[in-house]
Amino acid sequence: MTDADDAGRTDVTLLTARAVEPGYEQDFQEWFGRVTKTASAFPGHLGDGLFRPPTAGGPWVLIHRFRDHESARGWTTSPERAALFDNCEGHHQTEVARRELSGMETLFTTPQDTATVAPPRWKMALAALAAVLPISLIGNGLLGPALGVWPLPARVFTLALLFSTLMTYLMMPTVTLVLRRWLYATTSTAREGPPR
Repeated sequence: MTDADDAGRTDVTLLTARAVEPGYEQDFQEWFGRVTKTASAFPGHLGDGLFRPPTAGGPWVLIHRFRDHESARGWTTSPERAALFDNCEGHHQTEVARRELSGMETLFTTPQDTATVAPPRWKMALAALAAVLPISLIGNGLLGPALGVWPLPARVFTLALLFSTLMTYLMMPTVTLVLRRWLYATTSTAREGPPR
């Protein structure tokens, strides 16, 4: 893969919410272990995750990350995945929601939001601007003069580290919380595939 291909690549996150009957949680987790072992052998696989329900009886959320849409499609259409997901009856679980996220959508979605459609791109862009602007002002206004004597690579690395950390842990969570009603004002529930 060339550098140009890497620059245009968009990671894909697959979220699946599954309802598990009480008393079968251990069976479900063992089943998910087999799913992750199988998925990890697929080209472009970047990792998996399993989120427990925040409340009793809520759905469990399975997360699979892939390098690009082609890699994700290779997994979702594979006979290996079909065999695992078609053989769920003995584990007393059913799919209740499914999402595929890429690009900025991942910044506006939590594992509990599997049934919520991401906001329109223009709203995501404005929300990201609202998060980036304060960091840019702080970074350039306060740190700019102090970092002016540093070599260019050191300055860029320091500001990039500041931006990515504050965006991920402070600004995006705050902005999406404050603007939540506006961001999701025109969205509807996600289109779900048939339960499996």
